Amino acid sequence: MIRIVIAAVAAVALAGCSVLPRAQDSTEPTSVGADPTRTGPPANPEASAVYSQEVTWRTCGDLECASIDVPLDWSLPEGETIALALSRRPADDQGSRVGSLLVNPGGPGGSGIDFLQSVDSLASKKLMANYDIVGFDPRGVGESSPVDCGDGKTLDEYYVQDFVVETQADLERARARNQAFAENCRALSGPVIENVDTVSAARDMDVIRAVLGDQKLYYLGFSYGTQLGATYAQFYPRNVGRMVLDGAVDVLLDPTGQALQQAAGFENALTSFLTWCVERQQCALDPDIETARKQVAQVARNALENPYPAGSATPVNGNLMIYGMVVTLYDEANWEYLELALNEVLESDTARIFSSLGNFYLDRDEQTGEWNGNSGVAFSAISCLDSAGAQEEWTIDDQRDFARQVQEVSPTFGWWFAGSGGCEGWPYAADEVLTDLDAAANAANPLLVVGTTNDPATPYTWAQALATDLGAPLLTYTGEGHTAYGRSNQCVTDVVDAYLVDGVVPDDGVQC
Repeated sequence: MIRIVIAAVAAVALAGCSVLPRAQDSTEPTSVGADPTRTGPPANPEASAVYSQEVTWRTCGDLECASIDVPLDWSLPEGETIALALSRRPADDQGSRVGSLLVNPGGPGGSGIDFLQSVDSLASKKLMANYDIVGFDPRGVGESSPVDCGDGKTLDEYYVQDFVVETQADLERARARNQAFAENCRALSGPVIENVDTVSAARDMDVIRAVLGDQKLYYLGFSYGTQLGATYAQFYPRNVGRMVLDGAVDVLLDPTGQALQQAAGFENALTSFLTWCVERQQCALDPDIETARKQVAQVARNALENPYPAGSATPVNGNLMIYGMVVTLYDEANWEYLELALNEVLESDTARIFSSLGNFYLDRDEQTGEWNGNSGVAFSAISCLDSAGAQEEWTIDDQRDFARQVQEVSPTFGWWFAGSGGCEGWPYAADEVLTDLDAAANAANPLLVVGTTNDPATPYTWAQALATDLGAPLLTYTGEGHTAYGRSNQCVTDVVDAYLVDGVVPDDGVQC
């Protein structure tokens, strides 16, 4: 029952940035991948033959499906290609059709193919009448030359097993662990693992635009999808059409700052939940909010030290417990499941509901331990490829200082956000990275940034920062949860629709 009810947030459940500290400085392009033929940024990527290919659509249930080719390595635009999977929902009113609207649900690692299956529950009738809505699986994700990192046991050891860095020896083990995992991905996936970076995905989007026959890219991106959209605008400013970036990422903020602010965001969302819960008769938490917060924090720490039984499923350890908690904070409609899960733990010392919630977040079958897709490994591969490169090595003093800071902003989740070494030791790095948004700020058309005031995964300050960097108007939804369009109120829908369909750019500072 829980899996069905909260499925509406699945598309963005992995959204936002890495919740682990990553390397400190990734502002310079690098080409330190294992392939010696990699030569850096392409001289003229738009001259690639992939731009002249034709796309053939086939019926795919209620949608249309297709596949296109893009360069495996954009530093070799005429070299080997890989396939990208696309799906399309044609506009209901072809006579008033504006064009194609490319959508991305977030992640990194979210499947646009899966997202389009439920787009009718998110997009307005006006949007669906006027646009062919096009979903795609970014390179390395889902049906698009997916990254493979091993079987369920391998993934459990890397993602589910608790691993906390507290000593220099722990940090060295984390580096070795990350390197071994990445190299196993390379062995199973081939060179695609070295080419799933965000800039390459943005270059793919321009090919999609071209083969769809659109002069400009019209785009709706959520969470990480805002990073992807902003990257596209920076590299292809002349090709920018109407672009909505909802649940914005502060793409120029350093990774440590991102992790600290995201931890604070989830703590703020928990505070809102606690305020709601303690007023309810059925809530088993103490009526004092700060005491209740300590109870929740203790439940998480108990899971780390002595996992809770969960019937026939895997016992709920620290990782599964935190995943089970945070997934409910993406939308206030799911707070009741966090209340039920906490009640179960506090009253029976078992965690069957948290097991269901945590495994739902991971897209993992709680009974068999099998993983239902590759969104998790794609998340790691993309995040680490983007953040690796030229940087000073993370030291145990850095780790301890970060752990102290994150515990201050998030007493409940801080130990978990301090993480297990992040991307330290990841052996591959992107050829190209985003260093500024100067070109995007002068794009052919103004972009629209959308932020939610108590968004846990992409804090509101990120939307403010991205809007400033892009010189774009900021639409604010005053409320809870992650992202706004399709899950907030009619005001947000009307402003976004007017922009995308009618080309009406809102004034900066509109509040909904």
